Amino acid sequence: MSNLAFLSLGSNINAEKNLPAAVALLSRYGTVKAVSTVWESAPVGYRDQPNFLNAAVVLETDLSAEEIVKRAIREVERSLKRVRTSNKNGPRTIDVDLALFNQDVLSLNRRKIPDPEIYKRPFLAVPLAELAPDYRHPETGQTLSEIARKFDLKTARMLRRNDVNLRRYFSKSN
Repeated sequence: MSNLAFLSLGSNINAEKNLPAAVALLSRYGTVKAVSTVWESAPVGYRDQPNFLNAAVVLETDLSAEEIVKRAIREVERSLKRVRTSNKNGPRTIDVDLALFNQDVLSLNRRKIPDPEIYKRPFLAVPLAELAPDYRHPETGQTLSEIARKFDLKTARMLRRNDVNLRRYFSKSN
């Protein structure tokens, strides 16, 4: 059975290189069906660091949600030398999170799917809404575009970064 995994990506260390590299690595685990625009946003929590670049990817895969989290995401982050510290909001080469999986509601270790941050973080909601504006949140029924529209991008200090292109990893057969 084929699954649709909606993954969020973030980086603020060599992000122009690491975001495309993450998409290329994710393509080893399935077919990249869609990629969002890259967005620049201010850091959350710990502010004494560079801005982040954020994006989202839809991956069609035979992997389960648990396999994506335990295998694919760990391998991508390891390959791009992600270092975890006690500062969960600190700088990073790459951060990959499973935000949505099919229409499933899941608990994987300490992670909840759908990611509850979709309602709180424009840098998560906006790229996801680009990928699937009519996707209905499995818990609330709201579309991703309805969720994303509640954010003011100027207030959120989000800037579209057209100079960072992830589209070359998008499956040409779509």
